[in-house]
Amino acid sequence: MLYRKDRYGKEISQLGYGCMRFTKKGTGIDYEKTEKEILHAIDEGINYFDTAYIYSGSEECLGRILDENHCREKVSIATKLPQYLMRQPKQIDKIFNEELSRLRTTYIDYYLMHMFTDYAEWEHMKSLGIEEWIANKKASGEIRNIGFSYHGDTEMFLKILDAYDWDFCQIQYNYLDEHSQAGRAGLHAAAKKGIPVIIMEPLRGGKLVNIPEKGKKLLEASDKGYTAAELGLKWLWNQPEVSCVLSGMNSMEMLDENIRIASNTEPGTFDDSDFKLVDQIKTIIKEKEKVGCTGCRYCMPCPKGVDIPGNFFYYNLMYMENKSASRFQFAQNMGLRKEPGFASQCIECGKCEQHCPQHINIREKLKEADKALRPLPYKIGIEIARKVLVK
Repeated sequence: MLYRKDRYGKEISQLGYGCMRFTKKGTGIDYEKTEKEILHAIDEGINYFDTAYIYSGSEECLGRILDENHCREKVSIATKLPQYLMRQPKQIDKIFNEELSRLRTTYIDYYLMHMFTDYAEWEHMKSLGIEEWIANKKASGEIRNIGFSYHGDTEMFLKILDAYDWDFCQIQYNYLDEHSQAGRAGLHAAAKKGIPVIIMEPLRGGKLVNIPEKGKKLLEASDKGYTAAELGLKWLWNQPEVSCVLSGMNSMEMLDENIRIASNTEPGTFDDSDFKLVDQIKTIIKEKEKVGCTGCRYCMPCPKGVDIPGNFFYYNLMYMENKSASRFQFAQNMGLRKEPGFASQCIECGKCEQHCPQHINIREKLKEADKALRPLPYKIGIEIARKVLVK
């Protein structure tokens, strides 16, 4: 296993274990199977385990495995505060103490504010006294590193990044999301500040493993011998700004393949043919896209707050991947912002079209995107969610 360092010089395995997708058995987690997989991972050098309060049964399962096998001190635990549920300061301590109990530990190595999408969410947490709370927990040793996980646009990511002295952050990033969400710009901004970046969804929930047949043939025809997963993971580990890549491994086969790849991939090992292969497969995956938007953001900012690239990204995603899953991601990442960037906010001023290098008929395409992304049930669902979750 190869390692990269956190902000304070501690080694983190460049392959991290994502604990959201433990194998289910009946109404719970298959403990025996999961125990074998986690102990194998530890034996092979994986030392970063990522869970969260809302991952059903995950914290309890991980804590029990580490406790019963006496290997807590061999690993770092990352878990998360569901900041979107916090209404009163006392809730923060209640949740944190429950997590310590579930994980059977007295401290958390890497603690995250879970799923920021908007700077306003950090402002809300500040109003609950989170800065003083963090300082106290770090002073007591109950929290070793503080960070946040993020789903939103680049602009908001950069604002949150600069708002506090973070020890690390976690973003969704892969070769399809290179210029969406925090994106490459966010990754580099964090690295420039010396903030380690943990990567989630490195293979786009399996999308970059189950690539179109045309892409599979391209891989087979190349002289690299890469699997689809290997290409996606190597693309990430080629970048020195990436600290750790999380994978939701729930089989020995997946675990062993990822360990093999993680054990022989260092920054700067990609060559021109590798980059060309990624671009070719990315083009194949995007053949079904509805709008030729590259995410360059020359059309932004919109005077009415429409997130033009964001709408087009999720509109394309509906036809490249699963429609309902893409709508859910759109609702989560755009609909739960304090100031949503819905296409319906467009007043058709046309300023965006004057700056679009791709000469996209943006006004017309925004209407199509909104109709596809927000059919009536989703509109109603987003409004209900906003009333409950958006401060």
